[in-house]
Amino acid sequence: MTQKTLPPLNWLRAFEVSARYLNFTHAAEELHLTQGAVSQQIRHLESQLGVALFKRLPRGLGLTEEGQSYLPVVQDAISRLAVGTNEIFGQRQRRPLKVRGSLSFLHFWLAPRLADFRRSHPQVDIRYISNLWVKELDAEDDLEIRWGSGQWAGVEAQRLTRDMLVPVCAPALLAGCPLRDPRDLARVPLLHVLGYEEGWGYWLERVGADQVDSSSGLQFDTLVSTLRMAELGLGVALARSSLVEDLLQEGRLVAPFAQRIEASESFFLVRGLGEALSPDAQAFSHWLVAMAHR
Repeated sequence: MTQKTLPPLNWLRAFEVSARYLNFTHAAEELHLTQGAVSQQIRHLESQLGVALFKRLPRGLGLTEEGQSYLPVVQDAISRLAVGTNEIFGQRQRRPLKVRGSLSFLHFWLAPRLADFRRSHPQVDIRYISNLWVKELDAEDDLEIRWGSGQWAGVEAQRLTRDMLVPVCAPALLAGCPLRDPRDLARVPLLHVLGYEEGWGYWLERVGADQVDSSSGLQFDTLVSTLRMAELGLGVALARSSLVEDLLQEGRLVAPFAQRIEASESFFLVRGLGEALSPDAQAFSHWLVAMAHR
């Protein structure tokens, strides 16, 4: 089956406006064209489609059956294009603040606090793009929130958190299988996050429970997934303390052991080395650092 070539957008726009008014003169006024130009675009469209879209009546225009069927399709396409253009590019010259960063940091730390920033800076629109793995800072990004040691070439890094490695699980799991000593972890599934240097093997060795098989259990590529599995009672996750404060306070997770090992890595606010920040980026940066150190 041969596929029709997509007609030019200006022809489709001329059809949509003319169909609404059923009058080429009124359509021409909205489109800021001459009546002859609108009529010509409609003729071209009908010629390409191989059907008549309008009935030329003695006292105006009417839509053919094909025109009636085609009109809602064209209106929906134009509407979607308009909405998408507005969402991406906006009606203003001010561009959104582009922040790239950890999905876990956004989900567990930033999102619950972001309303505070919006109250004091309602004019700043934030576009947050999550990334899973460390990469070069994108030239289009204003700021990045990155987990690591803080030692990266070509960027300035400002520490946001100081984290402890904390095993956490659902209260229901703990009720069914008491965990009084780290060696008891041999009796429950371990939940792993891919990509972290300091995982279960590191923690178990530091607390003297290295006889527990640290390779067993479920593996995920984000801490968000791992903590969700822990909430559902599917195992014990090794969390970063800054991300589970609210979950522990709310009782959605519990920390069964007193042993907490300091993580050598933390969350950092990253920017290009020597790059000047926009006023919006400066405002967000100052707020984020102040909130993290509060």
